[in-house]
Amino acid sequence: MTDTTMRNAGLRRMLSERRREMQDDVQSRIRDGRTDRPNEVRDDLEVSDADIQGDIELALLQMRAETLIRIDEALVRLDAGKYGSCFECESEISERRLRALPFAVRCQACEERREEEQGHARQLAQRRRSLSLFSDVVSF
Repeated sequence: MTDTTMRNAGLRRMLSERRREMQDDVQSRIRDGRTDRPNEVRDDLEVSDADIQGDIELALLQMRAETLIRIDEALVRLDAGKYGSCFECESEISERRLRALPFAVRCQACEERREEEQGHARQLAQRRRSLSLFSDVVSF
């Protein structure tokens, strides 16, 4: 068995385990959400707290569902022999990074560059918004 074959087998096992854990968690949260007792008598504060908790649970459920999709995509890339290659520069993504983030699609350098670019774009958008807020006040 080659090193690549052994590496891929280990990564497949890890991805499958994470997928199973994530799927169990999602199903459990859905079941728990269905068994909540909405007919209880509650005051406004309890209703507000329950609404906030429900929003948090929904956000967590969405995040886990998205993670499941990413894991499935990683398994498809593994089957196609494209797992572990950076989408940007096509170099190999380090095994350490893949173990920490098994559905990573970029090497660390390309991901950092992407995040930096996104940060700059957000700053520009915020500046534009703040300028537009005061455009009617500022007159030249």
